[in-house]
Amino acid sequence: MIYFLKRMATWWNSQTINTQVFTWRHGQKVGEDDQGNVFYQTADKKRRWVIFNGESEASRIDPSWHGWLHHTWDEPPTVKPLVHKPWEKPHQENLTGTPAAYVPAGSLLRAAPPARRDYEAWQPE
Repeated sequence: MIYFLKRMATWWNSQTINTQVFTWRHGQKVGEDDQGNVFYQTADKKRRWVIFNGESEASRIDPSWHGWLHHTWDEPPTVKPLVHKPWEKPHQENLTGTPAAYVPAGSLLRAAPPARRDYEAWQPE
């Protein structure tokens, strides 16, 4: 019951009821990525959308699917895969706000700041 109420009122937990009905009536499944996100388009190929597997986080979409969603190219990656260069790293979602986020040296968010031996704090007399 709670899951049903969440789907009626929120969009960040998956798809809403309205999106599900629209997808059922007008959507043609185009493909699925390695994270389980499912991509759809209308019969006239004018509208494209994604149903996220889990939390709706745009950075979880692979660049090849992102280009298809935004009409950068016509063929989805299932038909014409994006050619990757050997120096390219695999796609990674945005890690900001997670324990795996990048924290530079000297940041207050680091567990233990580096000890400085070349600095002595001033103490008033």
